Amino acid sequence: MTADQMEYAALCKGVRVPHSPFLTETRIARIREERYEGDEIAGALTVVRRGDRVLELGAGLGIVGAVTARNAAPEAVLSFEANPELIPHIRELHRMNGLEDTVELRNQVLVSAMERPDTVTFHLHNSFLGSSLAENTSRKTRPVDVPTAEYRAVLEDFRPTVLIMDIEGGELDFLKHADLSGIRAVVVEFHPKVYGKEGMQACKRILRNAGFEKLDGPSTRLVWTCARADRGASPPDPLGGWSHGLRTITGAIVQAPRRREKYTPSGVMEQDGTDVPDAAVWHGKRRTHEPFAAPASVAEEIPGTWLWGGTLWSYFAHFIVESSGRLWALDHLETPPDGILFIPRRDSQDTDLSQFQIAFFQALGIDLPIRVVTDSARVENLVVPGQGFGLGEISAGTPAFRDFIHNRFGSDVEPEGSDKLYISRSRLGPNRGKLLGEEQIEEALASQGYEIFHPQLHDMRTQISRYKAARKVVAAEGSALHLFAFVGRADQKVALIPRRRSGATTHIITHLEGFTGAAPTVLKVLRDVWQPVSTKRKRLAVGEPDLQLLQAELARAGFIDEGPAWPPLEPDAIRAFLGDGFEATGETLLPG
Repeated sequence: MTADQMEYAALCKGVRVPHSPFLTETRIARIREERYEGDEIAGALTVVRRGDRVLELGAGLGIVGAVTARNAAPEAVLSFEANPELIPHIRELHRMNGLEDTVELRNQVLVSAMERPDTVTFHLHNSFLGSSLAENTSRKTRPVDVPTAEYRAVLEDFRPTVLIMDIEGGELDFLKHADLSGIRAVVVEFHPKVYGKEGMQACKRILRNAGFEKLDGPSTRLVWTCARADRGASPPDPLGGWSHGLRTITGAIVQAPRRREKYTPSGVMEQDGTDVPDAAVWHGKRRTHEPFAAPASVAEEIPGTWLWGGTLWSYFAHFIVESSGRLWALDHLETPPDGILFIPRRDSQDTDLSQFQIAFFQALGIDLPIRVVTDSARVENLVVPGQGFGLGEISAGTPAFRDFIHNRFGSDVEPEGSDKLYISRSRLGPNRGKLLGEEQIEEALASQGYEIFHPQLHDMRTQISRYKAARKVVAAEGSALHLFAFVGRADQKVALIPRRRSGATTHIITHLEGFTGAAPTVLKVLRDVWQPVSTKRKRLAVGEPDLQLLQAELARAGFIDEGPAWPPLEPDAIRAFLGDGFEATGETLLPG
């Protein structure tokens, strides 16, 4: 150990922690391993940005505030600590790390209530962790009087943007009276041993009602990191923001679409008529549920607590991707909801669940009632989670949504089937988009040991079992890959054959990478794309692959062995297959 190292007891994220009588060997080890107050530190480093002004209540040993000041570069940190015996040791920590100009320390108790005494009694315990404003008759303590400070004055003078709070049970009373309007992020440790489970729920409810949304990444049951999100003002972000939030709206008004258009006034509003933008489903960079006028009267009253599911799509691909994005909240609610509430995609939609929808919910272990509002409704309590999955960048999924899927989807289904699988579109029928020559591709891959799999001919459990069993998967681009991504693994090799140039392909690739942890091999082998003359809808396009190039690319990527050359598609055969209803676009997708 160097002389420099002997000056301090431990190093935590670049912060030197000086020796003090409060450091046991166990505590020193935890500090060195970055486990001491690890959840608070992780939360602080998640939300504090350069230039922030951080208000810390309950400095403790001073480590959380110092690590935040050193690593997150806030403009200033104002720390309050009630225990007078800790103050000189915290000041030494600040001196040792050159933080005196960044961190101001006060030996006071910050009071948010209107009536503030000049002093309050603080109960000192032999272990500083047991010291608290709350008297514990089961422990021997020494009372000391500590001066107080007025929260409103601090709010006006210091102008905090982030609040970090670990005050051994005092957080409930503080939050009851605190004005949090100028604060954009909070890190708080709860202490249910002081005020019970009900008190912890009350703290969380206060934060939610103030507009804060829990960030699932750094948060735990007892330490919450939460932030004000833009609440649906921008597309959902897999890395943070409103897509990670969860809040309950009392007396929510739910409105179903009144028109067939994709973007239509519908969704959720609060009982006072305020729009709830974070309840809207985003399709790429556009919000599909637009603000709506409050109905003169609602068509139905729905008692109880319901989870907002968003739009219930009847089309398989959109249902898998866009109707599932809020279900992650089921693993984050202390009490299960009475059911899941959806609105239809359009006003004329059949709202009875189809077999694949029922099977999808069953694969997630969801046996709650599914209810569809077809007109308007007032819901006693509506739990609104952020959109954790969908189309766009959010196709990668939020961590909470990915965990939900990985832990639940098809968890009771065993792998069964070939270790080589080709997922085909050749039997989907008319008006579904195709690859020309797919039957030839199937024949060639079958000769290489691939099982030719038509997912629409099998139930969902069989699809899941096949996708789990395969080690090599080749697939014509399509919605089946979204289902595969839910159960896919990084050790599986996936090759995707695009049949068009489309953002939908990008969504599938993002989904696969985000959920399996591995990028698929994208086979750029299209030498033309044929479009129906009657529509410009790209999903109905037919791709014309260069079969010899496809063979070479599959061999190069290790999906097939070398073999006889695959015969090319002949122009006369293409025209005979397509008839007069298609025209060549001249669009290609080739290597380079």
